Amino acid sequence: MDQLNRMAIELVDEALEYAEELNVGVTKLDSESTVLDFGIDHPGGMEGGLLLAEIQTAGLATLRRELGTVGNATVPYVELSTDQPALSLLCAQKAGWELTTEDFEGLGSGPARALVGEEDVFHRIGYSETFDLTALAVETDQSPTEAAADQVAAFADVQPSGVFLLAYPSASLVGSVTNAARAAELATYRLAELGYDPRDIVSASGRAPVAPVADDEGTAIARTTDALAYGGRAHLVVREPFDDFDAITSTAAADHGVPFVEIFEGMDWHFDDAPAELFGPATVTVDVIGGETHTFGQTHEDVLVESFDL
Repeated sequence: MDQLNRMAIELVDEALEYAEELNVGVTKLDSESTVLDFGIDHPGGMEGGLLLAEIQTAGLATLRRELGTVGNATVPYVELSTDQPALSLLCAQKAGWELTTEDFEGLGSGPARALVGEEDVFHRIGYSETFDLTALAVETDQSPTEAAADQVAAFADVQPSGVFLLAYPSASLVGSVTNAARAAELATYRLAELGYDPRDIVSASGRAPVAPVADDEGTAIARTTDALAYGGRAHLVVREPFDDFDAITSTAAADHGVPFVEIFEGMDWHFDDAPAELFGPATVTVDVIGGETHTFGQTHEDVLVESFDL
């Protein structure tokens, strides 16, 4: 199998070729790093969001969208499935890079993280790679700067000209779509954090509603988190039984059932203070190969109706 960054760059090339059709802007920085604007000064869209989610998972996941309902409203849902969950979800899609410089702040996800490989999950899985091109999706409401691109180049050990930054705000259609694609990732990550060997997760699938685009970043982060915690469903196929499958879902948290805008306001919007148990899908079904099937959690459509202002 090719390296994550090589597979992702092939999809970045697709985004560059069809940028106009995807409503995506392309800018070359002075350092020759490339910024793709998926929703800051360009509108982006549903197709752009799905392609960006493919890039975040390095092409190792299948994505599709369909229409469903929340309350009486018709809303899109995004479904993602992968047979390489440890690599595509934990080593690529997971948002694990706090990209911070004097003039920029954003949260990075995607295969560039594998070139750094300092997060614990890479040591547990035993994965790292080197490549001369890299892609980092950055959730931010400002265009990435030269300093931000230089930091990625330095940490990933590539030339600045080999850096592709794919930027989007939480309060954008692309932000809503890519976050809806994280239900399987949240389930996989929660299970790994509980002590389960991520290499024993054989397959992962997830589905969540696409939150309506909010008019500010804080509300957007709350809405997209509600979409997963109260409307997200996940299915895992695993090799080994485990005593704590029930702790995967957001129902394990004491504050479960409270809209995230209230939770975050109570923490003065310090997201790092939120209990990890909150960040899981609403439901999960775990199939143990040759063993039992377990189902936990519940969706809360009433919370979604309130959060989505439907």
